[in-house]
Amino acid sequence: MRYVCWENQVGIVGVPADTGMMRWRPVWNNEFVFRLTVPVLAFLLVEVHEYDLPDNGDFAGQTCLPVSEIRPGIRAVPVYNREGVQFKFVRLIVHFELL
Repeated sequence: MRYVCWENQVGIVGVPADTGMMRWRPVWNNEFVFRLTVPVLAFLLVEVHEYDLPDNGDFAGQTCLPVSEIRPGIRAVPVYNREGVQFKFVRLIVHFELL
């Protein structure tokens, strides 16, 4: 039997006051709130990793979105490999709310 555990990261990359990452596991209704001082210079970074014992973890994909371009609503966000090539049939389903 193989145990698979997903440990991922989501966060903001921008000016030092706005930069920070959080770890998360993929379950429905996870909520992340980021308070930004300079949203025009901020990017939302999402990294997905696959952890299967006894390995330490494998990079599965990532996406990076300019916060200033994010629109409210449910979105299917593309995912990219380490070389920046988009996975053809992989998307993250996210719900954005801008306050």
